[in-house]
Order: sequence, then C-alpha cells, then structure tokens
Amino acid sequence: MGAWWLAVRPQTLTVSLVPVILGHALAWSQQGVLHGWLALLALLAALLIQIGTNLHNDVADFERGIDTPERLGPPRATAMGWLPAAAVRRGAWIAFALAFNFGVYLAYHGGWPIVLIGLASLLAGWAYTGGPRPIGYTPLGEVFVLLFFGLVAVGGSYYLQTLSISPAALLAGAMVGLFAAAVITVNNTRDLDTDRRAGRRTLAVVLGRRAAGWVYCGELLLPFVLLPCLALLIERGVWLVLPLLTLPPVLRLTERFRQAALGPAFNQLLVVTARLQFLFGVLLALAVLL
Repeated sequence: MGAWWLAVRPQTLTVSLVPVILGHALAWSQQGVLHGWLALLALLAALLIQIGTNLHNDVADFERGIDTPERLGPPRATAMGWLPAAAVRRGAWIAFALAFNFGVYLAYHGGWPIVLIGLASLLAGWAYTGGPRPIGYTPLGEVFVLLFFGLVAVGGSYYLQTLSISPAALLAGAMVGLFAAAVITVNNTRDLDTDRRAGRRTLAVVLGRRAAGWVYCGELLLPFVLLPCLALLIERGVWLVLPLLTLPPVLRLTERFRQAALGPAFNQLLVVTARLQFLFGVLLALAVLL
C-alpha cells in the first residue's frame, strides 16, 4: 500500500482539485447554481484522471529508460521494483476507467461539451507519457498543464453547473493553470541533465536552467498581474485581495528556485509550489464567494 501511495504522488494531487473547486465557486457566485452531486463527481473524475496519469507516467518512464539510478527525483515504484510494471499499468487503466464512468453521468447532465472535455482529458492523460511522441517529452508540457489543469478544468466545471461559459472562468483557469505549470517547470528543471541524456526535450532542456528560472517566475507572478482583470469581470474588487496573501511566499520561492542546487532541494521546491497553487486557488475561490 505504501508503494501504491507513493506511485500516485499524493503531494501534487491538489493540482487537479483546485481548478474544479474554483470553477464551481464561480458558478455559484455568478449564477447562484451549485448541484452538489455534480461537483463531487467532477472532483472525483479529475482526481482519478491525475492518478491515472501519474501511474502511467511511472511505468512509461521506466520502460523508456528515463528513470535511471542517476534520477534526482523521488523514487518511482516501478523503477525501484516495488510494484511490477503490469500492475502499475493496470492501475492506471482502472483509474481512467473509473473516471470515464463518473464522466458518463456528468455528460448526461452537461451534454456533448462535457463529453468532449472528458474524452480529451482522458486522452491527454495517456498521451502525456504514452504514444510515439509523448507530450511530457517535448517543450509543450507546461502548455498541456496550463490548458487541462487550468482553462479546461475551470471552464468545464463552470459549464457543468451553468451550461454556459464566461470570460471570468477562463481567466481564473489561466491563473491557477499557470501555478500548475510551475510545478512541471520545477520537475523538469530538476531532471534537466538526466532528461537531456535520455533524449527528452522538455522546455527546461531546450531553454536551460537560467531561462527556466525566468519561466518559473512568470508562471508564479502572472496570476497576480491578472487579479485586477478578474476583479473587473466579477466585481469582487475588495475580496480579491485575499490571494495576495500568497505573494510573499511566492517571491521567496522564485529566489529559492534560482539558488537551489539540483536534487533534493528541488523535490521540496516542487511540493511547496503545489501547496502554494492549492492555497492560491482556495483563497481565490473564497474571494469570489464572499
């Protein structure tokens, strides 16, 4: 059980929950609509898609020879021999299948847009490290996360409740999606040297350590720049100062990124970045509700 727990990477699972919470909060705030069962099933489906993605990533990286003894990140269940590759792959498909089943009910309520969002999310979860050209092995990893853990998740959750879409939902999705992309930037910068040797061309590999640091700064600071725009769209100017409480630790985090040595320090940096995304998203959701 401990091996399975590590394989699903619990420290980063909040990345998939925050945009769903935020999308439902916006729907309740702007339209006065909140169907509790839909919200719960959407949360479960999002969580299962990320679990399936993480498990598939665990076994796919091992089979492609990416996870070697030189890897600086936390130990992976398949590479360490804690779980057989077939079991991890089976676990990934079970998670995807459960998410699909929850999605059937969501699609019944939300119609074909939810069908498209659900199928695209499942396909993207597999394609991140699956197929002939995995997304996670290209410079598009951060774009993928911004899209599916930001715009699609928040916009889709808002649509599920209201059967409509709003610019505010898409803007809020971009804000939490940027934080989620920052988690990927930390991960890929930590693995920069081993990824380069393995032939992975992540954004960190293409740009180098220093430029990746600037990307990370932009991903963490741009959401604060967008806060006034969101305030104008939803007319919550006073309460939208709440997410600014996370700005001081974000500024400290960008400095840690530039100074930290690759290795265990970046593992902690990844966890703290995911926590800040959760805190920023929860404060933003609270701000739109007050």
